[in-house]
Amino acid sequence: MIGGLVAALAGSAWARAALRYGVTVFAILLFLLTLRRSGERAGRLAERLETREKANEVQRTMLEAAARRPRNRDELVDRLRDGGF
Repeated sequence: MIGGLVAALAGSAWARAALRYGVTVFAILLFLLTLRRSGERAGRLAERLETREKANEVQRTMLEAAARRPRNRDELVDRLRDGGF
């Protein structure tokens, strides 16, 4: 009974056209959803990269400051006398 109905609908030109358009719409919908997920993921990765770059800049600044620090008390005293701070 059901098999006969499916065969009759599948044989109809209107049913084939509707099925073709339905499958096309479904494929486009899946493509758009996948595109959205990819965009969200790219946004999260960009945000993570920006955060990492900021942290690296802070660390680089700290390392540069540490490289310029006085090595011992005598250098500290000399800098204080010269007004180097």
